[in-house]
Amino acid sequence: MRMLSAVIAWVLTLVLSVLQPSAQPVDRFDMLVRADFFAGFAGDLDRLARGMAACDKVLATNPSHAEALVWHGSGLAFQAGTAFAAGQQARGMDLWATGMREVDRAVELAPDSVGVLIPRGAMLLSASRSMPPVMGAPLLRSALANYEHVLERQQDVWVSLGDHPKGELLFGLAEGYARLGDMDRARRYFARLVSDAPGSGQVARAQAFLSTGDAPALPLNGMTCIGCHQ
Repeated sequence: MRMLSAVIAWVLTLVLSVLQPSAQPVDRFDMLVRADFFAGFAGDLDRLARGMAACDKVLATNPSHAEALVWHGSGLAFQAGTAFAAGQQARGMDLWATGMREVDRAVELAPDSVGVLIPRGAMLLSASRSMPPVMGAPLLRSALANYEHVLERQQDVWVSLGDHPKGELLFGLAEGYARLGDMDRARRYFARLVSDAPGSGQVARAQAFLSTGDAPALPLNGMTCIGCHQ
C-alpha cells in the first residue's frame, strides 16, 4: 500500500469530471472542497487539512451529508497511504478502516448519487492497485459496481457528456476488469470507449489493449491527467 496516496490523488483527479455534464453549479459540494483536496493529494498538507475541516464543519451539523462523508473518507484513505509509507502500520490501518466506514456510509445514504459513487469508486479503484489480490480484488469489484451504476444512471444524458468524462469512466471500467482477469468485459468497455469517446485521449491505449490483450499501465505521477489534458 506504499503507493496508495499517489494513486488516490491521480485517479480522483482523473475521473471527477464524470460527475455531471458541462454545467457545474457553484454550490455543488465537490466544487467547494475538491481544489483543496487535490492540492492536498499533490502534497500540500495545509490545503488537505482545510478540505477536511470543511467536511468536518458540514458533518458537525449534518452527520448524514453523503458527499461530505465520501470526500472526508477519501481524505482519510490518502492519510492512511501516507502512514503506511512512513511505516506507521497501526495508524494506517485505523485511518483506512475509518475512511472505509465513511465512504461506505455515504453510499448507504445516497446509493444513486453520482457525486458519491465516483469518489468512492475512484478511491477503491486506486487503493486496490497496491494491495495483495486477496485484499484488493473485493475492493476492485466494489469500485467497478460503483462505476457501472454511474454508467447506468447517466444513460439519459450520455450523449450530452463530453468525450473526456465518457472516456475516463469507460477506461476505468475496462482497465479494472482487465485487472480482475475478465478480458471479455474489459474488451467490451474498451471497444465502447473507442466508439463513444474518440476524442477522449484514451483511444490509443484502448486500441493497444484490443490489439494485444495487455492491460495498459497507468502513470503514477500525482496530479497529472493524461489524454486530452496533455
